[in-house]
Amino acid sequence: MQNNKEMNVMPGTMEQRAARVCAPFVINHPVRWIALLGLCAAYIQGSVMKLFDFNGAIAEMEHFGLTPAAPIAAAVIFFELVCSAMVLSGFWRWIGALALAGFTLMATFIALRFWEMPPGMPRMMATNSFFEHLGLAGAFVLVAWYDLYRWKNGAKEDLS
Repeated sequence: MQNNKEMNVMPGTMEQRAARVCAPFVINHPVRWIALLGLCAAYIQGSVMKLFDFNGAIAEMEHFGLTPAAPIAAAVIFFELVCSAMVLSGFWRWIGALALAGFTLMATFIALRFWEMPPGMPRMMATNSFFEHLGLAGAFVLVAWYDLYRWKNGAKEDLS
């Protein structure tokens, strides 16, 4: 009986063959950086909007009962921009990612209390947004997990 090499057939499962085709397009630095940018996009956009409308940022903090509103708004802007820069640059990426994951969870439980809302469209939208934010926090944990896993196992290649 001939082996796979003699038969000129690519070995492996369908998943492995598909991975061989897709990997060169997905596993590269620009794609990774663009994915990280997408992950941080809401934090960058939100902070820039808060910078250009600081009174609106203060009103948002007051709406959620956070006082003193102005210093908290400034701290949120700084925090989101710095942590996003850490994730994008690779400088202590795992810390920036874990910080954004924690921040996202905290903000989600403050801003999207769907369980307190009456049934209807606003509750459904808040519920969907709540669980989307849980997914976003999970993605940041995965970014941190990956960087810490590489650090623990002494990976030499820098994939920043």
